[in-house]
Amino acid sequence: MNFSPETENVHAILSVSELNHSAKDLLEHTFPLLWVSGEISNLKRYDSGHWYFSLKDANAQVRCVIFNHKNRFLNWRPEDGIQVEVRALVTLYKARGDFQLNVDTMRLAGRGDLFKAFEQLKTKLEKEGLFESTRKKLLPSFPKQIGIVTSHAGAALRDVLSTLRHRMPSISVVIYPTPVQGDGAAEKIAEAIQTATKRGECDALILCRGGGSIEDLWAFNEEVVARAIASCHIPIVCGVGHETDFTIADFIADVRAATPTSAAHLICPDNNELLQHIETLRNRIQRIIQSCLESHMQHIDMLSHRLKHPDERIHIQFMRLQHFRERLANSWLRYFENRFWSLRELGQHVTTARPDVPRLVAQLYELDRRLYRAVTHHFDTLTIKLQRQQAHLAHLNPQSVLERGYSIVYDKNGSVLKNSDQISVDDNVKLSFAKGWGIAKVLEKWK
Repeated sequence: MNFSPETENVHAILSVSELNHSAKDLLEHTFPLLWVSGEISNLKRYDSGHWYFSLKDANAQVRCVIFNHKNRFLNWRPEDGIQVEVRALVTLYKARGDFQLNVDTMRLAGRGDLFKAFEQLKTKLEKEGLFESTRKKLLPSFPKQIGIVTSHAGAALRDVLSTLRHRMPSISVVIYPTPVQGDGAAEKIAEAIQTATKRGECDALILCRGGGSIEDLWAFNEEVVARAIASCHIPIVCGVGHETDFTIADFIADVRAATPTSAAHLICPDNNELLQHIETLRNRIQRIIQSCLESHMQHIDMLSHRLKHPDERIHIQFMRLQHFRERLANSWLRYFENRFWSLRELGQHVTTARPDVPRLVAQLYELDRRLYRAVTHHFDTLTIKLQRQQAHLAHLNPQSVLERGYSIVYDKNGSVLKNSDQISVDDNVKLSFAKGWGIAKVLEKWK
């Protein structure tokens, strides 16, 4: 939609609602989410949880709103006159046509530099591997003495001592007092941690402080404190600020606790819970022992039921022995009977199968004579057949023909000549006679 005053041929008439809606869209699409700095004034907190205020400087002011689902994440309480920086969306409240900022989050003025320093140190230490889980030390299950590094006048110390006293009154506590905010607090905290490390009298340390602004907690974001925690060989639980507060010390420490009280809960076992656990184990052991006793008593009853008088056992063994003797005698008797009948049966087979030697000898002589006659007759037959074949072969023998004056003619290749077409005049031919051979030359030939 074109809102230029140069447009003359515009016949559409907008309602106020349409105008405000178009203006709201124009503002939200023109300005990105941005940071605005100013001083809070006319701050009002409604029962709905929403906050309304103005953000002003020396020359202008703008209305602002931060809704309940966003302001509940702030860990500090805004007041009139405080310099702040807000990240907001430029928009328009359509119902009244008010230009305003819809605030997404808010921080105290100057925190931008603190956040930048925080991220730089966090990145540096992370690259060095000081945040790695592999270098984290495990907390002792039953510490004999616990050290507390905190301010001796802070509420955090009272909360920790009260919690430790309630959970395990028998544990000794050593306090390493140190300032936890203000100039030089970071060095003092690092010195207290180093003192606890050198003395080595505690099994675990609690580094704690109550809630506050980022400036109040800044000592725990200093590099000197991070280095002291990293070099400490005693497991450290860090409980600084509230649950939403995060410091560099939280990342370096072996365990992070949401609050100082939570740190005391993590580092110290609960006496009542231990007693209850011991009672549970005692009851379990008692039930196991009772079950074992009952099982063994039942086993004894069963064994006593099976136990018999020696005379009775001897009588039973004697009866069993007698029974085995009878079975053995019967077995041998049956064995010998079976062997007797087997031998008798084999004797009958032998008698039945006994050969008639004279008859077999006479039969053998007869077979020998018959074999001799058969062989002689067979050879005579073969001789006659052989003589007949020999006579036939003699009749077919070419040598016989040659003996009658005939000869065989061969060409120069050794082939038998049967036709005059196989030779030519002046060819040499070989002549084979009954005895010897010769070479002849063809002078003439006829069909």
